[in-house]
Amino acid sequence: MQRNPANSVNLKIMKGFSVAVLAGFFWTPPGVTAQENPAGPQAPPPEHKIERVTGAVQPEAPPSLPPTQIISTFAKKEDLYQTERPLYSYRRTVRIQEFGPDGKPAGEYNATYQAVRSSSGQLYEKALAAPQSSLQYLQFEPDDAHYLGSVPAFPLTTDQLAKYNVKFLSSEKVDEIDCYIFEVHPKTLDRKHPLFDGILWVDQKYLEVVKTYGKWVTDLGPMRPGNLPFNMFETYRENVDGKYWFPNYSRAEDVYKIQSREVPVRVTIKWSDFKPYPPAEVQPPSTTPPPAPAAAAKP
Repeated sequence: MQRNPANSVNLKIMKGFSVAVLAGFFWTPPGVTAQENPAGPQAPPPEHKIERVTGAVQPEAPPSLPPTQIISTFAKKEDLYQTERPLYSYRRTVRIQEFGPDGKPAGEYNATYQAVRSSSGQLYEKALAAPQSSLQYLQFEPDDAHYLGSVPAFPLTTDQLAKYNVKFLSSEKVDEIDCYIFEVHPKTLDRKHPLFDGILWVDQKYLEVVKTYGKWVTDLGPMRPGNLPFNMFETYRENVDGKYWFPNYSRAEDVYKIQSREVPVRVTIKWSDFKPYPPAEVQPPSTTPPPAPAAAAKP
């Protein structure tokens, strides 16, 4: 469903979860409805602590629509977002922090990338400056930063649904948006095809995914970015052009173990400045007249 881009704002980070969510995940504004109010320049989502609550909630009464219909609808929209996402450039920032015993940052890594399209049509990210690092314990390589941005953004497209068990759990407000909450688990696992294991928040009105929390797993366990300990990521989405929900904020917290010490660490990834790529240049037709046909030989 198309909506005027002036009728939506970015999602806001919640202060905690009211449902039981997965423990352990690998990997993108205040008090106004994200679907109904004018958008403007948005401040970064506030810092918060990711809650890792164990146990399981009792499902409440089912939604007014059959869950299968909700799932089918948001999966089709995920198809659309997955198709449209490569048509937009963006800026991506990565920040990794280590925390000391006093809870204050003790080391930090920062890198910024710009998505560009080459003249041949190839899409890639270009570093805007040399990464800055004061990390003391984590061994973080540039390839790890690229890996953090390469995890699939839309796990439950229609061609992937058959690989999952999807169950309605409950309802909850996210930035004043009434959401259905679905639990997602892979049916089977193999080594070559990581699958999502986590929670989805689906807008009750427009039936589109606005938030995810979970990990990517294979039969060997959760995937992790390089040498980093992160696997559970909480990801929020932003409405772009009033039509598409793209990830714009993702965050994970964990502990890095070194010898007998445990160092709390956090990674924050932000995507911003979504803009459609300009139309690809088309070679103009030749204005040179075609060669005249050869004269027929006289008998």
